Amino acid sequence: MKTSLPVENGNALAALQGFLKSLLEKQLVDVLLTPMRTPSGSITPALVSDPALLEHADPLAPVLPLNAATWAGKVSLRSPRPRVAAVLRSCEARALIELTKMAQASLDDLLIIALDCAGTYTPSVYLRKQQDQSDHPLWVDLYAAIRQKPDLPNPELRPACQICEQPLFENAPIRLRLLESDLEHEVLIEVQDEIAGNLNLTGEVGNGRAPEVEAFIAARTQARDQAFAEIRARLEGEEGITGVFAACIRCHNCMTVCPICYCKTCVFKSHVFDHDPMKYWEWSRQKGAQRMPPDTMLFHLTRQNHMALSCVGCGMCTDACPSELPVGLVFRAVAQRLQQTFDYLPGRNAEEPLPLVTFKADEWTEVGE
Repeated sequence: MKTSLPVENGNALAALQGFLKSLLEKQLVDVLLTPMRTPSGSITPALVSDPALLEHADPLAPVLPLNAATWAGKVSLRSPRPRVAAVLRSCEARALIELTKMAQASLDDLLIIALDCAGTYTPSVYLRKQQDQSDHPLWVDLYAAIRQKPDLPNPELRPACQICEQPLFENAPIRLRLLESDLEHEVLIEVQDEIAGNLNLTGEVGNGRAPEVEAFIAARTQARDQAFAEIRARLEGEEGITGVFAACIRCHNCMTVCPICYCKTCVFKSHVFDHDPMKYWEWSRQKGAQRMPPDTMLFHLTRQNHMALSCVGCGMCTDACPSELPVGLVFRAVAQRLQQTFDYLPGRNAEEPLPLVTFKADEWTEVGE
């Protein structure tokens, strides 16, 4: 059912906080995983069981400190478990769907509340901008800009957000249709009929995507294609992939923050890559010089091999890189070709199996090999 939440005094955040409170008060769920504002002003995901504390919830804050799919998976995987409602952006919801296919999450007792995403800032940029205009929430301008000038790029957003062509997750039991909402007056929402009945929601508001949303997605798609063309020119040109990743210090940050890299024991954090001193000397003698740390390209190529099919483009890896390498852009550009080969869009459907773990005798014939 499509309906709307009324907004009083232009405070859309209060309307959403009230909606989230109703899920707990009516005992539809036991706990909420939602972005919360800390006393310092930063935003962090938190599990909230006390409805009164939801006055600190801030799902509209345009910042993504981490991909919360990881924690949605951790609180949903094993039994016994609580009934959880998770407020997630599109990239987080899609990552969660992929984790269910890898047996790293469960949707059995988990309710996804998907919010349309106008884009996010890095935590440092978010805090700086919010301090500069403490009396004016940043989300107000972001969503208003989409309604007024949907094709106008915002270079201050996280790189992944600037080329994200999937700002909507439309298969959620509850979807906050923020990109179509006039947040000064109402928040459009889409709710499964059973949940709407339990919440006493009525009404039918709007069908299909608004023209400004289509324009917004088209602009992001164009920016994505341009970014992919530029990084592929570097990867396939004289610089090559070794040049693009030349500054890698193998800190493993990109792996640590990636929601798809879930392995509890990783070979790159094992003794396998703690080589004997004589091995380093031997490599140096053979080549004349040995880059330190070694094995950086093996690390990135192995990561690509493991998770390229399920890469949702959240860009956490780029944000976490101390060398400011375009890790997420490289992975997305590589992943796009692989995903197209198998006609697979990560997070599209929880029932759609992962191609590389599903045996089909004729699959290579299908893709032209």
